[in-house]
Amino acid sequence: MSNPSYIFEATMENFQQQVMEASATTPVLVDVWAEWSAPCKQLMPLLEKLAEEYKGAFLLAKVNADQQEQLASSLGVRSLPTVILVKDGQAVDDFNGALAESEIRKVLDKYVEAPAEDPFEKAHALWEEGNLDGALAILGDMNQKDPENLKVLIDLAQIKAEMGDLDTAEQIYNSLPPEEKLQHQAKQLAARIKFLKQSAELPPQTDLEMALEQDPQDPNALHMLALHNVLKENNAEAMELLIRLIQVDSKYKNEVAKTTLVELFEKLGNNNADVRTYRRKLYTLMH
Repeated sequence: MSNPSYIFEATMENFQQQVMEASATTPVLVDVWAEWSAPCKQLMPLLEKLAEEYKGAFLLAKVNADQQEQLASSLGVRSLPTVILVKDGQAVDDFNGALAESEIRKVLDKYVEAPAEDPFEKAHALWEEGNLDGALAILGDMNQKDPENLKVLIDLAQIKAEMGDLDTAEQIYNSLPPEEKLQHQAKQLAARIKFLKQSAELPPQTDLEMALEQDPQDPNALHMLALHNVLKENNAEAMELLIRLIQVDSKYKNEVAKTTLVELFEKLGNNNADVRTYRRKLYTLMH
């Protein structure tokens, strides 16, 4: 984890200035810990996570009890971990042991102003939870306030596509500036819309699997089954089927296997491990 300026090691030498005096303007959470303590190791990541989330609304001072015995003693520490909240030069609250994150937040909320939640991050959290309506409502409100925000616009289109409203998704994509359509997110959107449109015409997956059992070189079954896998995010399986299709008939439907592979590469991005693997396989077949 990163160590931003609001997380620091406290010592006897810097405690007065960086904790007691600093607490006049910013509350300081002092965590007295030790390497050998399992509860300390459990608590520390939570405190660091909260410090980063609050982005400087409070400071986190870490006191290594083994290295700073005198400081730990002066703080009256009797067990580890001990956490003390200092505000205006005074210890205003404390707790012992590895509390749950929700309980730590309750302590902080009494003295620290929580940062305003980023609506874009909130929308994405709802999206990941499967709450498409909630995410759509937030993104729609953001779009009304800032219609020029293309990032929000593309996310709106992605959610519309996931909800089955492909016409609206396509309209949004078509409204993007030409230079934006060259960006990765827009390419992902275009590929997603295309794959979803094709899904309406797909035969049942079980029928295609049976067709391949009867004829492992059936180009139509290979193509259609690959699209099923794309829609289910089984990307490696989809790529493997498309490579097989190229091996069977590289010219099938105007080289649709190669075109689909390239679209899938664009959808997933160059950092995807499967993309790197199957891009090499495609290159080998083409040369």
